[in-house]
Amino acid sequence: MSFMSEEGYNKLLADLRELEGKRPEIVQQIAEARDKGDLSENAEYDAAKEAQGMLEMKISELKRLIAEARIIDKSKLSADSVQVLTKVGLKNTKTGATMQYTIVPESEANLREGKISIKTPIAQGLLGKKVGDVAEITVPQGKLSFEITSISF
Repeated sequence: MSFMSEEGYNKLLADLRELEGKRPEIVQQIAEARDKGDLSENAEYDAAKEAQGMLEMKISELKRLIAEARIIDKSKLSADSVQVLTKVGLKNTKTGATMQYTIVPESEANLREGKISIKTPIAQGLLGKKVGDVAEITVPQGKLSFEITSISF
């Protein structure tokens, strides 16, 4: 079972539809390669079959994720403390640098969008903290200290 936001769940469904839409194209490539003759020495056929296998593997994985997904109901969450799906404003107590991250399930993590997995050391160190708290977090580069400046959804 994996927890995710409704947005993350809908993205998985869209990705699945997109991949399933590629099936006819790959079947066409296989048919064209098969028409070229001897399959034992046909690199195009081998490449098309490999592409088909990779596509089916991705589709299978997405279907598994969707089947195991449990959507988190944001209305039952509170912004009193840091938890999954909260947006957290942070200030590095050493450098004064500020940043903002949204704590998300692992399948939705995307650092470019400011979304960090709940399984990261930073997210783990922030869970349960409130505005004004200072979190001491051990990361591979050493120890970081963050003051929580805001919590929202």
